[in-house]
Amino acid sequence: MGDALKDQSPLRIGVVGAGQISGAYLRTFATLPNVSVTAVADLDGARAAAVAATVPGARATVAEKLYAAEDVDLVLNLTIPAAHAEVAQAAIAAGRHVYGEKPLAATTEEARAVLAAADAAGVRVGCAPDTVLGTGVQSARAVLDADEIGTPVAATAFMVAPGHELWHPAPEFYYRPGGGPLFDMGPYYLTALVTLLGPVRRVVGMASTSRDVRTIGSGPRAGTEFPVEVATHVTGVLEHESGVLSTLVMSFDVWAGTLPRIEVYGTGGSLSVPDPNGFDGPVRLFRAQAGHWEDVPVRGGYAGAERGYGVADLARGLATNSPHRADGQLAYHVLETMESLLLASQRGQAVLVASHCERPAAVPVHARPETE
Repeated sequence: MGDALKDQSPLRIGVVGAGQISGAYLRTFATLPNVSVTAVADLDGARAAAVAATVPGARATVAEKLYAAEDVDLVLNLTIPAAHAEVAQAAIAAGRHVYGEKPLAATTEEARAVLAAADAAGVRVGCAPDTVLGTGVQSARAVLDADEIGTPVAATAFMVAPGHELWHPAPEFYYRPGGGPLFDMGPYYLTALVTLLGPVRRVVGMASTSRDVRTIGSGPRAGTEFPVEVATHVTGVLEHESGVLSTLVMSFDVWAGTLPRIEVYGTGGSLSVPDPNGFDGPVRLFRAQAGHWEDVPVRGGYAGAERGYGVADLARGLATNSPHRADGQLAYHVLETMESLLLASQRGQAVLVASHCERPAAVPVHARPETE
């Protein structure tokens, strides 16, 4: 299939997985002219039918039929992380492009197999998060690309919270392998760091688990205890290929904090980057010569972007025969970086990150994925 779709618009999407997150994607797709949902599948047929009914022209079906459907060009994989690789492989085997929720797969071994299959089939792979395509991270990227803080030398990235069990009625999966603060929130922060500063060469890290048992704090099962199987506080240092050192802290063990989400420090100033779990937010710049912080106006990114813009950007890439930004190689590199951090914490020594990805192209200011 490959780039045979570059003259077709819109890109026809089959959604596999009709859970809560599907609603966010579908609301976004309704506003974008270069994508169109044609089919929805879920293990729960009634749920697939209910979701398909909200999209004009879409139908409910089963996954096997969706993969083979003539009116499906790309499979949007919104299943649970443990099923990401299986669904992606089935879609690729049918000759379909794939875009999935994070992570690309449960392990780098599974992710490598997905990318190899896609390469052999000549189809594209995309993966969330696509929050980095919004005006927040992209305006910060424009500041860096214009050398307005000089040469970057270091960065910090902090995500601290007391734990999702306080608000989530069924939080156990956050505390099983593949979960924890690193694998849950890390993709947002690491994808932003790579977008801003380029790929990672090696890492050092340490991790801890403060409690073996946690208690559900809300919903019908409030008061129920469950075991913790993963590290709940991970800290590390990433050495980017550029030489920049990024300090990362991901924690479900902190009740409150005033640490910045992401900051980048250069030879001529500093840059404050908004929460990478969102698409926009304030960007602030400190120039050494000026001696004070100033707000940065929007200088890049898809304005008004929401979840699903990564799919539209992939459609743009197909239409223009150019790379898409939230691609499989970037997602694989982020996944390997996270695995390497945990491995470094176990070994007590630095771990090399074997993979390399290109720093994604910047999104120009006022760009739209259907016209860029």
